[in-house]
Amino acid sequence: MAGVTDRPFRVLCRSFGAALAPSEMITSDQRLWHTRKSRQRMNHDGEPEPRVVQLTGADPAALAEAARANVALGAQIIDLNMGCPAKKVCGRACGSALLTDEPLVARILEAVVRAVDVPVTLKIRTGWDREHRNGANIACIAESCGIAALAVHGRTRADLFEGTAEYHTIRDIKSRVRMPVFANGDIDTPQKAREVLDFTGADGVMIGRASHGAPWMFRAVNAYLHSGIAKRTLLRTELRDIILGHLDALYSFYGEESGVRIARKHLGWYCEQLLGSPAQVRRDLMGAADTAAQFAHAVKHFDDWASQAAAWA
Repeated sequence: MAGVTDRPFRVLCRSFGAALAPSEMITSDQRLWHTRKSRQRMNHDGEPEPRVVQLTGADPAALAEAARANVALGAQIIDLNMGCPAKKVCGRACGSALLTDEPLVARILEAVVRAVDVPVTLKIRTGWDREHRNGANIACIAESCGIAALAVHGRTRADLFEGTAEYHTIRDIKSRVRMPVFANGDIDTPQKAREVLDFTGADGVMIGRASHGAPWMFRAVNAYLHSGIAKRTLLRTELRDIILGHLDALYSFYGEESGVRIARKHLGWYCEQLLGSPAQVRRDLMGAADTAAQFAHAVKHFDDWASQAAAWA
């Protein structure tokens, strides 16, 4: 979710009921914290509590020091990423590459838990590949080191995002530990969330890709899990206002040049989810040279879309 879960998107998801919304991955190498991108990733001004900072790295001492520094800056939960499958992350022996070195995992977790007085959580995959599914071992190590909660993406690193999530492995992991376990992978409807919780025995679900262009997903999932009844579908006018508010937050957070560029991917997802990605709409939104033009096109196209529903009513 790097490049997606920035502060504007986290605030939006929390407004729809996401209980936790970790920051984008922050490297444990503090020499890199002075870049504009890192400063933005560490910006939590006005963000709802609890503030969750996600760290990546492979050196126990560096991760411990990075955790201490972020707690001093206001982090209330430290989340360690040992699940990212990206080549540039695994190439540095970080992310899911750490699953191949269980002793190092233990040293990292022990160092970080000792370093801070806030909860430390962990994200993993089920293993490096299908011949080395050691997620249950990692979970037991994590619990013994004092990890407060575990999120498990139901694929190996080798699977990337292909195939279907292995909920049976998450179920096995949950049966081996007492700490809270959150199931992740292919959860794209409220009904699927219920099915996964029932099958795995997990304590909650983590939703990633299904929230792209649909941050209101969390509202629907919470309602269904609590009552078994589907939440009222948001009106088109409500969805339009949410999208325009998100754009405004992105422009304010990133500024002119980066704001228009970063907004494009979110607009692409919104169009795909709601408009069916008509070619002219995409050209207008993706080709806009500045935030004013992009926002004006968004107002026009989503106004037209909302008006169609009113005409049919």
